Amino acid sequence: MYIVAIAWLYVVFMMSITEQSAIAGVATFLLYGIIPLTVVLYLMGTPQRKRNRQNMKKLTATRKEDGEHDRSVKCESPSTAKDRSSS
Repeated sequence: MYIVAIAWLYVVFMMSITEQSAIAGVATFLLYGIIPLTVVLYLMGTPQRKRNRQNMKKLTATRKEDGEHDRSVKCESPSTAKDRSSS
């Protein structure tokens, strides 16, 4: 995906070099290259951002459950822990 973006920027850069003035070249580079490319890359990255967000939610839920389990284990007195292991 990034190779296509780099190639497109190269083509637009070559187009902007051939413009009559520097202002027209910069405008060409921005309006034909940078702005559309950022929109396309943002839209194409949406599924990955969604997956990352879901993975973070799962990770925080898992950590929260692990933390609650650790607190319940710490709250037990040593004698009850020994009684459980000997049974």
